[in-house]
Amino acid sequence: MIENWRTLVMVVVLGMGAEVVAQTTRPGVSLSKNDAGWVIEGRTRRVSIRLGDLAMTVRAGDVVWEMMAAAKDDLTVEVGGKRVELSLVDAKKAQWGEYRQGYLSGVKIELGEFANGGDVGVTLWVGLEGFGEELVCEVMAREGQAVVRQCLWPKGFDGREVDQTVVPYMQGMLLPRDWGKRVYLYDDISYGRGLYMPWWGQVKGGAGAMVILETAADGGCRFEHPAGGPTRLQTKWVHSLGKLGYLRRARVCFLDRGGYVEMAKRYRRYVIESGAFVSLKEKVARSPMVGRVIGGPVIHTSILSHIQPESNYFDKKDAAKNHQVVTFEARAAEFRKLAERGVGRAYVHLDGWGFRGYDNLHPDILPPSAEAGGWEGMKKLAEVCDEIGYVFAVHDNYRDYYHDAASYDPNWTLMDEKGGRPFGHEWWGGNQSILCSKFAAGHVGKNHREILARGVKLSGAYLDVFSVVPGDECYHPEHRVTRGECLRHRGECLDLIRALEGVVSSEEPADWAIRHIDLVHHAPFGLDPNPGGGEAMGVPAPLYSLVYHDALIVPWFLSKGGWGIPKNDSAYLHGMLNAGIPYVSTHADEKELEKVRRMCGLHRRVGMVEMVGHEMLGGRKQRTSFADGTKVTVDFDTDVVEIEPGLSEKEIEAALRR
Repeated sequence: MIENWRTLVMVVVLGMGAEVVAQTTRPGVSLSKNDAGWVIEGRTRRVSIRLGDLAMTVRAGDVVWEMMAAAKDDLTVEVGGKRVELSLVDAKKAQWGEYRQGYLSGVKIELGEFANGGDVGVTLWVGLEGFGEELVCEVMAREGQAVVRQCLWPKGFDGREVDQTVVPYMQGMLLPRDWGKRVYLYDDISYGRGLYMPWWGQVKGGAGAMVILETAADGGCRFEHPAGGPTRLQTKWVHSLGKLGYLRRARVCFLDRGGYVEMAKRYRRYVIESGAFVSLKEKVARSPMVGRVIGGPVIHTSILSHIQPESNYFDKKDAAKNHQVVTFEARAAEFRKLAERGVGRAYVHLDGWGFRGYDNLHPDILPPSAEAGGWEGMKKLAEVCDEIGYVFAVHDNYRDYYHDAASYDPNWTLMDEKGGRPFGHEWWGGNQSILCSKFAAGHVGKNHREILARGVKLSGAYLDVFSVVPGDECYHPEHRVTRGECLRHRGECLDLIRALEGVVSSEEPADWAIRHIDLVHHAPFGLDPNPGGGEAMGVPAPLYSLVYHDALIVPWFLSKGGWGIPKNDSAYLHGMLNAGIPYVSTHADEKELEKVRRMCGLHRRVGMVEMVGHEMLGGRKQRTSFADGTKVTVDFDTDVVEIEPGLSEKEIEAALRR
């Protein structure tokens, strides 16, 4: 047994004399070995690792967590062009030993000489870190001719023993162990709709355990929930440009009393400490234009809709539907009328303003649509927005790469591992590939500097898909890009928009992007069969808002059901519960405007305040609470919203005032 205590003696020179001072460290972590395996023991955590199958048992306080044993598919290895699945316990050579880093102590396991694994070796580190004694699990491959394509470790908890699974599946999902329907994630790699945030957790007897992926760009989870359960969830590391490549790290946090709210707050602390969290107060300070979006509605409208014959959306029966235009001047008139009706502040998201309209010709969208009014028409629209107090921003895209774009060259497209170039024709612009992210910022600068040089008062831009599609990899020998590098390149594009114009937006809130963006298009829930409509997957919960409410502006629709909203739910109630901002139509009636005023008034009060709690109150009633003391209670059965303390007439009247 290694001693828990150390005593250091040091000599402090005081003038001509000396004083001997004894410094005693805090209790440390003990490491021991027995016939069954190794034990890592701290003050409140005890981790046992079995030699035979690498299963781990963690005693955290009064709760015991059983982690699954090694399995036949722990590793997917490529040897001589063929892929084989291996278990970690297939290693003929296994060397165990202790390691101490001063702040982290644990066991190091070196595995090698796998049958059919070529020259691949794997090293695992398992240790307890810091005063909170969280379990840190690291894995690194030793690769030569053979490479690791996928690694499933650390293993998940036994789903038969947990009461509930917590997943940041879009806005958030709670999944009881015996949920009667099959549940699946849209994707299982970090920063997509399956995992807006790279963590998940499970609840057992009032205690909680959660996994945070600290090297998340090439990480995710393997998720299974058949009808009736249980839920099986484990860490998954995927290759980067063909091999595991670098050390992967997951943190397992044990909450003695912890459900989904406590898990969200633990993750919030993690992103604050890591620098990934940038509050709206900071964003307003660095770009004051963002302050004009706080407590105002979003006007989402369009100029030109043009659908190419190759597109999946092309209407072969009614040609008129394939080309529709509204002039810049007509949109300006609509905005003026809306302002006259009391909407004195708003954020304008303008689609289809480019040469051939929405989702066409990217990244070469200039000049603005001639039939809609060209440069002068767009310039005047921007001036009207500025005059009436609206933030004017445009939709743009630097991932879709259209074959009829002026600068299209297949050499600059994304190349997959086999040398192919992704191709599709679903969107309105027809045939397209994917632009390698390395070149995106150059096109952003090219276009937006010209827009500003032409005198268009642009206050921001929405860069489509960047914050909802996981990082791309490019295998082109002249511009190889990893997923992590791809996310960095996207961040450069978003930061350039801020520097040039002010307000930065993208599609959905994958949390790598939080430091770069100010608002998103939406952040709703996972539905079955798809986010376009259906019933909720599991029980919707505002996990994202519990982490990032005061760091990001999230708009909500006012409809019943709709995109990302369970079919029997009011989107307006979800918007109020999350204290977001509303979308408003340019021809809104008074009933719609009343909802807009109320939601804007609430956001103006708490939009930059942390959401500190969420409660399921029974039935279909829920409540959120905020750091300033505000509480919002909604009943999805009666469509009733209660705010404590209530919004004053002054707050409601001032909500849309410029």
